[in-house]
Amino acid sequence: MSVELIAANLRRMRLAKGLSQEELAESAGLSRPAYRNLEKAVSTPRTATLMAVARALGVGVEQLLRPAPQLRFVRFRSLKRLNTRDGILDDVASWLSDFRDLEDLLGEPHKFRLADLVVKDSGKPVDPVALASKARERLGIRPKDAIRDICGLIESSGVKVYSTNVASNAFFGMSVSEQDGGPAVVVNTWERISVERWIFTAAHELGHLLLHARAYDVGETAEEKEEEREANIFAAHFLMQKEAFEGEWNDAYGMPLMDRAFKVKRIFRVSYRTILYRLSESPAPGPAIWPRFRLLYRRKFGRPLGIADEPEPVTADAFSEALRSGEPETLSPADFKEDRLSALVRRAVEKHAISLSRGAEILRLSMRDMREIAGSWVT
Repeated sequence: MSVELIAANLRRMRLAKGLSQEELAESAGLSRPAYRNLEKAVSTPRTATLMAVARALGVGVEQLLRPAPQLRFVRFRSLKRLNTRDGILDDVASWLSDFRDLEDLLGEPHKFRLADLVVKDSGKPVDPVALASKARERLGIRPKDAIRDICGLIESSGVKVYSTNVASNAFFGMSVSEQDGGPAVVVNTWERISVERWIFTAAHELGHLLLHARAYDVGETAEEKEEEREANIFAAHFLMQKEAFEGEWNDAYGMPLMDRAFKVKRIFRVSYRTILYRLSESPAPGPAIWPRFRLLYRRKFGRPLGIADEPEPVTADAFSEALRSGEPETLSPADFKEDRLSALVRRAVEKHAISLSRGAEILRLSMRDMREIAGSWVT
């Protein structure tokens, strides 16, 4: 048992969960000095102590004892520095390793159905709108269809999807290249980020996978504005194609701008940002739509529109539902749920290829929750 490895894993996992040493110590039933000594690798911890800390972190003891896999071909950019970046990367690497192991165990690899759409030549101009249209067509989505299950759709294309919970509005998501066991999309589903933003992030990261294959380098941390713009355009058109958007937008011609935007966003289950991206592409109002919308928002609600905000509901009966994320006609977290890994775990457990406890580790669940889920399985 390497106390240095355990110490490094504890610090990494604690930071990934956004916990202080004091918070984790209290959750594990330890004194702060006792926990601090674990992270300092002062002495070899007892098995009971390891089990208590693992439970507090929501992981299996085995994850504290093994080296974390390393990722190299990752696109993880942010506008400001994240103290939890290394912890997030290690957590994603561990999840992806578990996912691949399970695929190999069951003999169920998943082919990336959009692989031939990946832009290989970084010097060649690419139209994100046309690429979004091709991706929708390849996945069987008709031009006027709204996307009702973004996770299921992306997973059906052969992309792994991971929901992580990072208490930060500086991190919305990242993606992993095929070269590192992906393709994979990671979305921050922290409760203070709206479900609509989760959905947009998933489409945005899919855009990066297709548009910017050469930009996957874990060492790059600063956002590239042009690449972000292209991924935003891709996401907006992937979630809502031109013909469908223009039809609904024109039908609401007589409504005030904010009410009109809210109506269309509810129809397509997208963020207000998606609506504004589409409007900013037209000759009028064009890019001026962004400051105009922010000004109207400030006038209506008396505060600026933050980076992680979705506008307040326009009807009183939606207010109680919208409190969680400030999103009008708030979507439920059930509207953003990955399924494939859960299905693989169930098949592996039912075939006795893995234990129920291993299934809980892979799904990042407690044994209590895992038993409850297993008890609810029906054919």
